[in-house]
Amino acid sequence: MSPQRTRDWLEQARADLRAARDLLRAGHHAWCCFACQQAAEKALKAVLEHLRTPRPGHNLLELLAHISGQLQVPESVRRACVVLNRYYISTRYPNAFPSGAPAQMFDEQDAREALSHAQEVLAFAERATGLEGH
Repeated sequence: MSPQRTRDWLEQARADLRAARDLLRAGHHAWCCFACQQAAEKALKAVLEHLRTPRPGHNLLELLAHISGQLQVPESVRRACVVLNRYYISTRYPNAFPSGAPAQMFDEQDAREALSHAQEVLAFAERATGLEGH
């Protein structure tokens, strides 16, 4: 566990968020939502690295639970994770729905909301790690 790993996780979270914006512009709404979930996951993993308590997994609420034992987590971040957690499987796998492909199930409003939530989680991670703007 090193400060470098914290920076690496945070930089990848930022890269995923940039990719999500590109996906929104291209009209790939389901993939945008997934990229936002990934950005939030990596941002939370940066915080866990910073706290020297890295954790595997993809469930944002579980990652957040480990963080909240050591840091105050704003309700807005918890709420963002509740929403983004839904995008881990449903954005990629047709069997997440009774019928239809994920590409048909998500629209621009979903993608914009996901971006906003991912930005909220990333901003929290930057503050928590002291790596704002790095």
